[in-house]
Amino acid sequence: MKNPKIKLFKKQIECFKYLEDNTTTEILFGGGAGGSKTFTGCLWQISRRLRYAGTRSVIGRAKLKNLKQTTLNTFFEVAINYCGLTPDVDFKFNAGDSTIKFYNDSEILLKDLFYYPSDPLFTSLGGLEITDCFIDEAAEVSDKAINILNSRIRYKLDDYNLTPKTLLTCNPSKGWLYTQYYKPSLQNALPPHRKFIKSLVSDNKAISKHYISQLEKLDKISKERLLFGNWEYIDDDALLFNYDNIMNMWTNDFVEGGTKYITCDVARLGADKTVILLWDGLRVEKVLTFDKNTITDIIREIKSLCLLHSIPNSKIVIDQDGVGGGVVDGISGCKGFTNGGRALKGENYQNLKTQCYYKLAEMVNANKIYIADYQYKETITEELEIIKRDKVDKDQQKLAIEGKDIQKSKLGRSPDFADALMMRMWFVCFGSYGEYAII
Repeated sequence: MKNPKIKLFKKQIECFKYLEDNTTTEILFGGGAGGSKTFTGCLWQISRRLRYAGTRSVIGRAKLKNLKQTTLNTFFEVAINYCGLTPDVDFKFNAGDSTIKFYNDSEILLKDLFYYPSDPLFTSLGGLEITDCFIDEAAEVSDKAINILNSRIRYKLDDYNLTPKTLLTCNPSKGWLYTQYYKPSLQNALPPHRKFIKSLVSDNKAISKHYISQLEKLDKISKERLLFGNWEYIDDDALLFNYDNIMNMWTNDFVEGGTKYITCDVARLGADKTVILLWDGLRVEKVLTFDKNTITDIIREIKSLCLLHSIPNSKIVIDQDGVGGGVVDGISGCKGFTNGGRALKGENYQNLKTQCYYKLAEMVNANKIYIADYQYKETITEELEIIKRDKVDKDQQKLAIEGKDIQKSKLGRSPDFADALMMRMWFVCFGSYGEYAII
């Protein structure tokens, strides 16, 4: 690098310490706006490519267009103004194939990491061999994309005796980064290969006072996230469930019992769980989960609960999409829940699942549901927190919630517990005669 003019701040130095050690492989540098997160990522990438000739990395973001309009501009600023590099001499940017090639044959690939339903396994990343990667605004990217990129880090590591490294940067968000990095860091439970660094605008001593002044004018939620770097913020009005009322579900023991029901969300994929809930009115008395099971096992478990608690088959609702259809077939007279089914006639919902989630939110926010079983409190809370109305900026359309693909990308798993809770609302919304029912 020529004529460097770089003075790192304390949090940047901490980040570089982990980027250079031999044990850390994944670093989340996340917090408020203006904390020099993107600057740090770009500086790290430039220094790696210059030090290790012939190596290859990825700089990624959810959408390549946004990467080129934001992250790439920071890259050019760092490379030219801080590192003293000369474009088309020390490095060349090829807009056509989205690559940056350095004079020493090292290169950076700019990648679109958005989750496209047409490519759920990110086959577009197949065949990559890279030395390291930097993911900007990682909250917009699914953990599956990150895991696949991590599996591609092997290129020339042995040549330079390097440790695989992935740097993630983001502003506070509720989702997989919260559950896999931020929360474990509070509990000193991060695995040795992961590190979390909380950045704030106040950490950046070079930031303009006018920038901080602008952040202070933001709405309450945006200010919590972007100015104070608060990961425990309450999200926007598009969220269906109020956080405090979610917490109340485990203390609402005043909720009275009533008719007993069973709801069951059947696992579709290997990482999903089968969740069975035993209800007494709107009281969840028992939560059962199964990681690996057969249709026969699930049927046997449900029938056992029915016998023990005197529950008729007509008071059972089971997700019949996918393999759940086999469970429905095995329990005569139970209700099969089809997520994309029609909502109650005259109601402005996109489908049955949306209607039931809205009804569940109404019940939870009114403190009408009680969960007696504490063992999955944290997981249930995480899942309900991310249930969000979709397309809130569109007028004259049916109410909708974000799809399961988006929910899974935020959580890093399927919202199986939330779906099992939601299905209880079938009996609330429809009852036996397609009318709103008594509890």
